Amino acid sequence: MSPTAKSLILDLLSTLHGGSMPVRALVLAGTLFDIAPNSIRVELARLVGRGLIESDERGSYRMARGAQSVQSRVVSWSRIEERMTSWTGGWVGVHTASLPRSDRRAARRRERAFAFLGFRELDTGLWIRPDNLSGGVAEVRRQLTALGLEPAAVVFALGALDPATETRARALWDVAALRAGYRATRDAILASERRMPRLAPQKAMVESFTLGGRAIRQLVLDPLLPEPILPSTERRALVQTMRRYDKLGRACWRAFMVDHGAPSRRSPVDLRTTTDLSIMSMVRDGAASAAVAGGTR
Repeated sequence: MSPTAKSLILDLLSTLHGGSMPVRALVLAGTLFDIAPNSIRVELARLVGRGLIESDERGSYRMARGAQSVQSRVVSWSRIEERMTSWTGGWVGVHTASLPRSDRRAARRRERAFAFLGFRELDTGLWIRPDNLSGGVAEVRRQLTALGLEPAAVVFALGALDPATETRARALWDVAALRAGYRATRDAILASERRMPRLAPQKAMVESFTLGGRAIRQLVLDPLLPEPILPSTERRALVQTMRRYDKLGRACWRAFMVDHGAPSRRSPVDLRTTTDLSIMSMVRDGAASAAVAGGTR
């Protein structure tokens, strides 16, 4: 799957850490993925209008200040395990049964917030996850609200489940699928590493962007389950392999970025799956203009 004009622009600009990129470079990058020049230009205007990017007098574009802080969470994939603490067996619960059901947009934001933080529905209106994220319940509550959960939702610590409910709770995540996903993505990266020296430069740029993005999306959206539920060995192996592949991706894109006066500090990758979640967080935190709230889905 190819990136969209929006995700390509945001992903490229987010690598610059405050730097900017000229329109011609964004247009040329778009051609690598069969995105028409006019589509890039139209999307640039939309993103400026939404307060997500800004331009300078030279016609170059950079991430807006508010968007940079949000993107930092997405690009911190290599340190995801720093978001975890040891698990003592407790859970974080969220009660949503009292929230209005007629607001479909609010329901979608709520479910995306739960997906981003690895929650699953134990019973109707009761969402849970292991209480093993740094900062505990208070920090999880803050992040959920920032990502779109209504402030009226009750977020609380949950413990001492009866044995049958504890068994159901631990089975909410498809551990076998998660482990298989770690292995499959790692195998794909290793195969790409072996293939990369034989690829033409532009093909190498496209492959590293697409595959690197797939791996990072997988890590950013990982539920970060504790050891008693999911062994961490395979996830850590994927992170280590992706760190090495990220350096390879930077090498593939370095000449292009330097030639256009936009040297990057990390590899451009396709993060379109997390784009809407990131924008939603920025809107909730008030980091962008009110126009963003009307433009995000």
